[in-house]
Amino acid sequence: MQVILPRMSHHSPNLDHLFLTRRDFLQRCGMGMGAMALGSVLSETLGLRASAEESLNPLMPKLPHFPAKAKRVIHLFMNGGPSHVDTFDPKPSLTKYHGMALPMDHLSTERKTGAGFGSPFAFKKYGQSGIEVSELFAKTAESIDDICVIRSMQADVPNHEPSLLLMNCGDARQIRPSMGSWLTYGLGSENQNMPGFISMCPGGYPIQESQNWQSAFLPGVYQGTYIDTKHTDVDKLIENIRNQSISLKQQRQQIDLVQQLNAEHQRRRDGDAQLEARVQSFELAYRMQMDAADAFDISKEPQSIRDMYGPGTQARQLLIARRLIERGVRFVQVWHGEGQPWDSHDDIEVNHRRLAKECDQGIGALLKDLKQRGLLDETLVIWGGEFGRTPTVELPTPGSNGGKINGRDHNHYGFSTWLAGGGVKGGYVHGATDEFGFKAVEKPVHVHDLHATLLRLLGFDHEKLTYRYAGRDFRLTDVHGNVVHDIIA
Repeated sequence: MQVILPRMSHHSPNLDHLFLTRRDFLQRCGMGMGAMALGSVLSETLGLRASAEESLNPLMPKLPHFPAKAKRVIHLFMNGGPSHVDTFDPKPSLTKYHGMALPMDHLSTERKTGAGFGSPFAFKKYGQSGIEVSELFAKTAESIDDICVIRSMQADVPNHEPSLLLMNCGDARQIRPSMGSWLTYGLGSENQNMPGFISMCPGGYPIQESQNWQSAFLPGVYQGTYIDTKHTDVDKLIENIRNQSISLKQQRQQIDLVQQLNAEHQRRRDGDAQLEARVQSFELAYRMQMDAADAFDISKEPQSIRDMYGPGTQARQLLIARRLIERGVRFVQVWHGEGQPWDSHDDIEVNHRRLAKECDQGIGALLKDLKQRGLLDETLVIWGGEFGRTPTVELPTPGSNGGKINGRDHNHYGFSTWLAGGGVKGGYVHGATDEFGFKAVEKPVHVHDLHATLLRLLGFDHEKLTYRYAGRDFRLTDVHGNVVHDIIA
């Protein structure tokens, strides 16, 4: 595994002989024994096996700390915050108190809220487990016996930006590597002709933009590759995927020359993470021309499979997600759309019904498709947003929220996320919110706990998957997180 150690930066090439990287220093001390000792310590600490080939390509497959069923992830992100009390957390008491003051203390929310707001959607029991799910996700619920619903999720604040970063990067404020970056750092990729981490969002970026799939201080090769899945033409999906001027053979000759020059340049700057990322990006871009066009072309799927997923952008990107993990992409993130589409401050019945209609058939098809292909056991599927929504109606206030009715405000005190496949206990509900759905009261699961558990399912001790930066060993869960063993099969 390549490990980048901090070093002093300098810009004048004439001064190169005055500077030693820490790796150079270790190599020159005691006939290189220092460097050998460092490598041994890092291997033991990380529990990962490295090879000479891997040192040249940081995306080579690596072994986790211990055997695990999950080998890849599909993260279905309903950005904006879907309402748990309208999807996976039924609250009959809320219907009883519809239009009335709730017999409980109101928790602090981002905006003013009023009376109880009963769900306009019917819930029904599904599967042998009899778990109740809203009519909004009836197709998804057909696979409920393979799903673990966590009804006691908690975040830190009721604001999109910090909550998005917390869910994706493990920290609400600081620049930290995303979950997908940590996973590709730990496991590498099973396809060297594709990025190890792909983030799909139709129409543009979500809130916080590319920070959601950033690599931060990890080498840039682990950053997510953004794909705008509103496009169907591969040349628009992936910019510059084909060179219209020269052949692949000529491109190979050009890249070989550039890489020779880069290698000489890098030799005197060993450990420069940005330079290493750029060198790797040239190679990956060339190799992607071979595989990417095929992976994103769903016309190669049988018509019966395309019909199972259904029409529209959501169905298409969910089918692409399956095709990507089949080809060895380690982490695939599927966003619902630009901005925060699930942010239903107004008329939640209309908005949530429309949004669920766009993705429910595709999600249900994805779960069945993975299972029938024997992929679900090794693929961890995650569904959720950055937080939930209040059980109380949001009150119209002057400004951006003026005149809005029948909507719900943000709620970080208690919300739902579900997991499927990858060693998860299916047909199981973990934790609970209070009788109205305002706050997690049984077996609360903080986002840090979720991250610790996801890493455990993928074979990692979240306290040992670390990266040394600025004199400190960083990890996805920072100094927090407890594995939720109850949800592991």
